[in-house]
Amino acid sequence: MVLNPENWLDIKSMELHELTPFHHYKIVAKAIRFVMEKQANQTTLDDIARNVHLSADHFHKIFSEWAGTTPKKFFQCVSRHHTKHILENSRNINLNDEVDSGNFSSINRLHDLFVKIEGISPAEYSNRANNLNISYSFSTGPFGQVLIASTAKGICFLAFIEDAEQGLLELKNKFPDAQFRLKRDENQIRALSAIALKPKQLPVIKLHLKGTEFQLKVWQALLKIPTGNLSTYGSVAKEIGNPNSQRAVGTAIGQNPVAYLVPCHRVIRATGELGGYMWGETRKKIIIGWEASLHTFND
Repeated sequence: MVLNPENWLDIKSMELHELTPFHHYKIVAKAIRFVMEKQANQTTLDDIARNVHLSADHFHKIFSEWAGTTPKKFFQCVSRHHTKHILENSRNINLNDEVDSGNFSSINRLHDLFVKIEGISPAEYSNRANNLNISYSFSTGPFGQVLIASTAKGICFLAFIEDAEQGLLELKNKFPDAQFRLKRDENQIRALSAIALKPKQLPVIKLHLKGTEFQLKVWQALLKIPTGNLSTYGSVAKEIGNPNSQRAVGTAIGQNPVAYLVPCHRVIRATGELGGYMWGETRKKIIIGWEASLHTFND
């Protein structure tokens, strides 16, 4: 698929945010895959740097610019021991108390204060699909290439992609009767601006999501997990008032159509293992580690 470069938005150009170059993500991802394949305590900085064809000093500089912390501290944040520690701390958070007291930083603000979901029910969609106009565009950011799409009411799709043509096919399969146009709108720009390393201001983002009542309830519950915190499938099931629905909750999380903004990456297994992720286990580990290090070392 041939794309006009003008249709690509480099998030790092946005005025309110400071982002590292996209190619840093590729280096980071390769490094983390290497560490995941080895025993973490048997890999050195020199080993990792050689694997990505850089000197140790250059790799350390690039990784630190991307993560906001050192490779050593970052890998501590994605260890199983640390994710279990984050889970324990997350269980002690009373979200209502946090909101009432204002006891959260700009980095750790609750998603549900800024991301608003409006659902498209299956019945509503079947009646309006032929008149549903969807704009889409491609962009690059700290976690790879992105395809984002929106209706007039808000973001309906956001996915990390490896191939533009395959990503677009996935979008069209989700909305088979909609009308599509390659266009970047204000909804998309606002949403993409939230995917930033050092956000100075979080915009209110509107999502317009196609899902069942149960799925929408699950996705809404995910918005209550603060940045730098984690939850489990069982905890989400309790949050929606259906503690025996862990398996259905897992399915709904796996069908989340909006990556990152609806933070399904913050749901892991109770054992501390990360579990599956639609956009790849490596990317899930990267996002969790990035958020954890940002929260832990930059409060």
